Amino acid sequence: MCGIIGVLGEHQAAPLMVEALKRLEYRGYDSAGIATVHEGRLDRRRAVGKLVNLQDLLVDSPLAGRAGIGHTRWATHGAPTVSNAHPHAAGPVAVVHNGIIENFRELRAELSALGVNFESETDTETVAQLVAHHLRQGKSPAEAAQATFGRLEGAFALALLFDGEEDLLIAARLGSPLAVGHGEGEMFVGSDAIALAPLTDRVTYLDEGDWAVVTRAGVQVYDKTNAPVERPVKRIAIDAARIEKGGHRHFMAKEIAEQPTVLGEMLGHYLDASGDIHFPDALPDFGTVDRLVMVACGTAFYACQTAKYWFEQLAGLPVEIDIASEFRYRQPPIGANTAALFVSQSGETADTLAALRHCKGRASHILSVVNVPESSIARESDLALPIRAGVEVGVASTKAFTCQLGVLALLAVRAAEARGRLDAAGVAEKIGMLRSVPGLMNLTLGLEPEIERLAGGLAEARDILFLGRGPMYPLALEGALKLKEISYIHAEGYASGELKHGPIALIDQAVPVIVFAPTDGLFDKTVSNMQEVMARHGQVLLITDKAGAARAAEGTWETLVMPTCDPLFAPIVYALPAQLLAYYTALAKGTDVDQPRNLAKSVTVE
Repeated sequence: MCGIIGVLGEHQAAPLMVEALKRLEYRGYDSAGIATVHEGRLDRRRAVGKLVNLQDLLVDSPLAGRAGIGHTRWATHGAPTVSNAHPHAAGPVAVVHNGIIENFRELRAELSALGVNFESETDTETVAQLVAHHLRQGKSPAEAAQATFGRLEGAFALALLFDGEEDLLIAARLGSPLAVGHGEGEMFVGSDAIALAPLTDRVTYLDEGDWAVVTRAGVQVYDKTNAPVERPVKRIAIDAARIEKGGHRHFMAKEIAEQPTVLGEMLGHYLDASGDIHFPDALPDFGTVDRLVMVACGTAFYACQTAKYWFEQLAGLPVEIDIASEFRYRQPPIGANTAALFVSQSGETADTLAALRHCKGRASHILSVVNVPESSIARESDLALPIRAGVEVGVASTKAFTCQLGVLALLAVRAAEARGRLDAAGVAEKIGMLRSVPGLMNLTLGLEPEIERLAGGLAEARDILFLGRGPMYPLALEGALKLKEISYIHAEGYASGELKHGPIALIDQAVPVIVFAPTDGLFDKTVSNMQEVMARHGQVLLITDKAGAARAAEGTWETLVMPTCDPLFAPIVYALPAQLLAYYTALAKGTDVDQPRNLAKSVTVE
C-alpha cells in the first residue's frame, strides 16, 4: 500500500526522502509528495504519477530543509490528483497517512460546522484539519496529536510535521505498520524497513495503538492508553543487493530467476544434513489437532489451497481454507483442537491480520507463514515461520509464492509424521522429493526462450482459461491471477472437471486454454477435459512432462515439455512457467510489469 518516510537529519531531507520513496515504489502508488520545514517554514511539493514527476518538480522548485515527511499514495478516497496527494497540510501541520479513517465523514462535518474549509476529497485531510483545530485551541503539537489520535477510527499509520518545529516528528500506528529508525544524531520514520535500510539498521517497531514523539535525540513512545512505554531497538538485516535488479530488466524477472536459490536456502534453514526437519519447539503437536484452518488473500490463498491437498493426503488432517476478507464475517465455529494458520508475504495484510485476531482465544494454536519476521502477523502469532524469500519488490508475487509452498510442504510432512501417517522412510522420501525441487526449477528456467515465444501467441487474446486437476487446480487459479495482474488480459482458472459445467461455453478459436498436466493419477481425466476443448476448436497449450507429451500432445496448439518430477510437489515447479508466461505476455503488451495499474504490493486496508 502507500509508503511513508520521515527524516530528522543532518543533511538536506528532500533527496533522502525521494530515494527512500523509490525503495517503496514496489508497494504501488499513483501520486507522491514531500514536505519540509526550513528556517521555521513548512512547505511541500506534490505530483501525480511516477516519482520522476516529483523529481522534475523539485528541480524546478527545490525544497530545502533537514526535517521532512514524504509519501507515495495509492488512491482510496478521491482520485489521483495533486489536491488529493499527500502530504496534506492545514495551517501549521502537514500529515502523511497510510490506511483509512473510517469516521472521517463525521469528523469532516464537525469541522465544517466550525468553519473549516477542505481542499481535497481525502480522509487524510481530516487528520490535518483536526490537528490544526487543536493547535488553535492552544495545545502543543504533542497534545494536539494525542487529542486527534483519540478521535480516529479505522486503520492508520501517520507521520506529522509542524511549522516552526525543525526537530520534531510525531508518528502513530493503528492497523498499519510503522517503524522508527535510529541514527547518530538523526532519526527517521518509515512504513517499511526497506525504506529505512540505507539510512540506519537500528529500528523500533511501533506496536498496535502506539504513538511516538520523535526528535534527533531519540524517541518517546506512548501506548494506546497514552502511557509512556519502552519499545526495543532491533537490528535489521536487509541485503541491499536484493533490492536491485541485478542486470534483469524488471524486478519480477529477477525474482523469478532467484527461486531455485531462495527455495534451496529455505530448505537448508529447516532441514539438517541428515534430512531431519527442524521447526521451533512452539510448533503444535499435529497429532492432537483435529482440524486446520488456513486463511490468506490472493496468491497466498492459492498457496493454502495447494497445501490443503498435502495436509489431507499426507497427514489425513481435515483442512478448511478461507479468503481472509470473508473469514470472520461468516463467524466460523472454531473448536478447541483447531489450529489456525495465516499466510502473508508482507505479514501486514489487513484482512489476514484481522482474521488472526478473530481466532485468538478460540483456536488452540495461531501459526503464520510470513516473509517478514518482524511484521504484525508474525508478532501476534504463537509461532511464525519465515519463508526466507528475501525482499520481493515486484507487485506480482513469485518467489514468495514458491517459498510459501515449500514451508507449507514441510509442515504437511511434519504433520503426517506426527499423526502416524508417515514413518521415517516415508518422511525421508518426501524430503528427498522437496530437495530435488530447486534443481528442477533450474531446468525449468532453461525453457525461458520457448516460454517467451509462446507468450507472443497469447498477447493478442482477450480471454484465456487455465485448467488443472488436483493440486494443479490452485495453480490454474494462480496462473490466471498472474496473467490478469500484469498483462490486464481477462483470465480465469478452473478445475478441469468443472469445464463442462459452464465455462466450456466460452471456448472458441480465439480463447487460448492453458492446461497444467504432469503425468499423475489424474492425467487421463485431464486429457479428456482437454480433448473436449479441442473438439470445440479451442487452442490448447499443454504444459506437461515428457511422458505426458508423448501421450497427449497431438492436436494441441503448443506443448511445453517440463522436467519430470514427482506429482506431489509438481505445483512448485510448474509455478515457474505460469509466472514466465504472464511476464512475457505483459512484455509483449507493453504493460508495467513491476507496478501494474491499480495494484499495491501490501494491502494494509480492508
